Amino acid sequence: VQLVESGGGFVETGGSLRLSCVASGLNFNDYTIGWFRQTPGKEREGVSCARVKDGTASYAKSVKGRFTISSDNAKNTVYLQMNKLIPEDTAVYYCATCVQVFGQSSPLIPFVIGDERNYWDQGTQVTVSS
Repeated sequence: VQLVESGGGFVETGGSLRLSCVASGLNFNDYTIGWFRQTPGKEREGVSCARVKDGTASYAKSVKGRFTISSDNAKNTVYLQMNKLIPEDTAVYYCATCVQVFGQSSPLIPFVIGDERNYWDQGTQVTVSS
């Protein structure tokens, strides 16, 4: 399984970014895929996960109403549209397969397939200035 993130950058508070995650090595439509983030010295946290087959999604409370997850099955790509960004959103964002979600408040838990190092070694940096 390979998940390649892109789209991070530097924005001012209130700005927007769209992250992309291209997945390969798996049957894309069979999985729940999402986003996690981490800042130095803090635990990694779930941001959002969505079932690719029907779009059922869950969000962290801190991003609900500002971030939207979506997917393009033809491109094996998952997106994270991030609006109204705040400095607290600054982090490295990682794409990962997730434990299945059933609604907006389902837990956001990585579901690692294969070598875990493939999940957390790259990511894309998002920096929001105050």
